[in-house]
Amino acid sequence: MKNIKAIIFDAYGTLFDVHSAAEKCKDKIGDKWEGFANFWRNTQLEYTWLRSLMKRHKDFWQVTEDSLDKSMKVFNIDSSMKNELLNLYKVLSPFKEVPETLKILKEKKFKLAVLSNGTPSLLNELVKSNDLDDLFDDLFSIEEVGIYKPDSKVYDIPIKKYKIEKNEVAFLSANTWDVSGGGNYGFNSIWVNRNNSIFDNLDYKPKKEIRNLNELIKLIKEEHD
Repeated sequence: MKNIKAIIFDAYGTLFDVHSAAEKCKDKIGDKWEGFANFWRNTQLEYTWLRSLMKRHKDFWQVTEDSLDKSMKVFNIDSSMKNELLNLYKVLSPFKEVPETLKILKEKKFKLAVLSNGTPSLLNELVKSNDLDDLFDDLFSIEEVGIYKPDSKVYDIPIKKYKIEKNEVAFLSANTWDVSGGGNYGFNSIWVNRNNSIFDNLDYKPKKEIRNLNELIKLIKEEHD
């Protein structure tokens, strides 16, 4: 983990809480809001993988809307709530330790970037709405290559831009499939295991496992001391 030149973050589930849109509507949705939020997220991810395999690309915003349509039908949620849920998805809340962690890393002069399935406009709105836009050097979107993670073309994007070696990247994701995707590609992948989950069997073991991004600061300090 030494000689790291860039720290690259997944956005959804890693920096930003994908369930916060549904949670903000839990009074209207009721007790099923959590099950609905999980189903929406899982369907959204399934659609990205299936579209990549079928070579039928739609951007992440369209996939998010398509997966929401299905989820609302499955959970019998009033269709009048669709626009409210979509608008809240554009301004998801960051996990509480994210702003401070990014500031500390920025002060340490690391190159910081996001590498996400999100569209450029979605990512811009996400970081601006949470006052994080001055902390990132780049917001990389899969739209540059027109296929979703974990295709290797996605992980190529920052390597080509920064002209660095794969092992000079620390890549952080809360999604085990993304940790494996980046790790199998050649990144130093770190799993942000917020929910005490079990890692997938996908031919990769994370370089490190942390519970939140606060632990990344300790990890970097240990590596450089």
